[in-house]
Amino acid sequence: MEITAQSFHHGEVKTPPLRLQQRYLFLKRKIFFLLKQVRLFGFSPEMEEYEQRKLSIFNQLNFLQLLAGILIPVSGALNTAQMPLGSWLMLGLPALVSLFVLYLNYKKKHELASILYFILYPFVTCFIYLYGMNPGTTLFFILYGVLSVFFLKDIGYMIFSLCFSMVSYFLLAVVIKNYPYELHSMSYALYIINQVIAIVFIFYGLFLIKKENAGYQLHILSKNTVLREKNTQIVQQSEKIRRHTARLKQQAAELKELNAVKNKMFSIISHDLKAPIYGLRNLFRSVQEKQMTMTELKKTVPDIQNDLNYVVGLMDNLLQWAKAQMQKNTVYPQKVDIKRSVCEVVQLLHLQAKAKQINLIDDTPPCVFSHVDKDMISLVIRNLVSNAIKFTPEKGHVAIGVFEHPSFIEVYVKDSGSGISNEALQKINSKDFYTTKGTASESGTGLGLMLCKEFLERNGSHLHIESEPGAGSTFSFSLRKTA
Repeated sequence: MEITAQSFHHGEVKTPPLRLQQRYLFLKRKIFFLLKQVRLFGFSPEMEEYEQRKLSIFNQLNFLQLLAGILIPVSGALNTAQMPLGSWLMLGLPALVSLFVLYLNYKKKHELASILYFILYPFVTCFIYLYGMNPGTTLFFILYGVLSVFFLKDIGYMIFSLCFSMVSYFLLAVVIKNYPYELHSMSYALYIINQVIAIVFIFYGLFLIKKENAGYQLHILSKNTVLREKNTQIVQQSEKIRRHTARLKQQAAELKELNAVKNKMFSIISHDLKAPIYGLRNLFRSVQEKQMTMTELKKTVPDIQNDLNYVVGLMDNLLQWAKAQMQKNTVYPQKVDIKRSVCEVVQLLHLQAKAKQINLIDDTPPCVFSHVDKDMISLVIRNLVSNAIKFTPEKGHVAIGVFEHPSFIEVYVKDSGSGISNEALQKINSKDFYTTKGTASESGTGLGLMLCKEFLERNGSHLHIESEPGAGSTFSFSLRKTA
């Protein structure tokens, strides 16, 4: 750095203000770095956070006591007129205790360091007083007692240290009053400094304990908040997993049901549908080869008609079932005239009823409307009437009607057939296929009733069955009434 003429004053070089500020900042950084290193003496990753905080306070207090323990004897040793130099050096024993305790903490012998601190410090201080010196540090005994409650884990060591400190304070400050070497008479200023240091240490120690405890409590509260948030997330995730699990179970049940339906479909196609087609083929082959007379052909026509009715109904149900599976949960509601739907079904099935001389009775009143899917409800009515014809003996009757209520209508199909046993009713109400031969040995698959139940559920209704063996059956379902 270049020195100008203005840099001289009375033959000395002035230190520029910038250089002083840099030195001050450098010294400040060094001091803070040293304090930080002292606070971390003996730290290890496996220690709990609360123990780390206590160790940090303990290290700071010992370091400050080390500095004070060096400062007092050095200051007193500058004036040895009234007290020998050796006596002043004895006042440095507490500093050695602090140095030894810091060393033990550095070696991670924390429990031994705490025990020796609360035993050696009061003992050394007592030794100084009993040697005849009164440095004015009796207030430190109060500090030892307070700190022992906070730092010592073992209740026995804590009670011993607390009693030892309080008894020592009482004996040295109250009982024994005269000492050959009184610091306040030799150096009153140094005596005041000792008292101030003792008071500052007490309040500073309490401040550190309070500060660290408050910080730890805030940290615990923050952790609890984080844990509550995580717990909430876990609960939400558990609920989500539970819903997904329930959905998977539902899908598994649906897949199982669809697999059963698929197996039934193959059975129907491979047997029930194939048999009538083969029968028709053989019939036409016999006619073509002129192996059957007209009289024999006329006798076969009713059976052919039954087979064709069965095949037509089966094909219609199969197509409706396939459509329903492709359009799962799809409904196209509209205003439907129930009377008209019943008339269409009666017109469609009158030949099937005529073949068994069954009287189809339409008791449906006019102008009865409901907001439903027309095709689904028509299929339901058609299957119920077809089943009623199937299980009604010749010259019986099947009635289709509607009971009107203020807010809904009840559609019913009542027959004078053979009725249904309780065991058969349980099977029909289950989700399995169930069918028996009709009164004229008509075949069935059980698919029609399954479609009825499914389509009614999609339209907010369900199938109700009343039957007694030998007394006929009544199949009914309710629909919301529309003006």
